[in-house]
Amino acid sequence: MKLSIFGRMLPFAAFICVSACTTTGTGTGTVREGLVPVTFSWKSIDDVSGTISATLADGHLFSGQYFQITKDLRIDRVTPLWDGWHRSWRGWPYWYPEAGPDFGKYYSGRVLANLRASDGAYMRCRFRLVHPAQGFAGGAHGTCQHPDGRTIDASLGPTN
Repeated sequence: MKLSIFGRMLPFAAFICVSACTTTGTGTGTVREGLVPVTFSWKSIDDVSGTISATLADGHLFSGQYFQITKDLRIDRVTPLWDGWHRSWRGWPYWYPEAGPDFGKYYSGRVLANLRASDGAYMRCRFRLVHPAQGFAGGAHGTCQHPDGRTIDASLGPTN
C-alpha cells in the first residue's frame, strides 16, 4: 500500500504541533484565610513559559509571566520573577537573582510566576508540576503569596 505525501507528513505535522502549539488552561484556588475562591487561567508561549492570571473573588486581577524551571535555565531569562519582591521567600533558599545555576538545579520541575495588578501590587506563585514534560497541561499544585501575606492554594490543569 502506497501512502500519499499527506499520509507521510501527518505524523511530522502532529509532532510540530505538539511541540510548538500554544496550550491554554484554567485552575482554581482558595485563599487559606477565609476560604475565598480564586480562579486562574494560563496560556503557554513556548515549552517553558507563558502568561498566567489570577482573579480573586472581589474581582482583583493579577497577571504576569510564568517560567518552568529546568536544570539548564539561564537565570537572566527569569529576572521578572523578582520585580516588586524582597530577596527571600521562606523555604526557597535560592530565591534571589544572583543564585545563578543553583536556582535552575534546585527548582527544576517547578513553575514560578510573578503577577501584577493594575494598582501595582504583586503576587508571586510557585507550582510543582505533576508531569513536568507536559508543563501546566499535565497538572500542577502550588501556592501564591498575596501582597498582604495571605496564602492561596492552587491547582492548575487536569488536576483542578
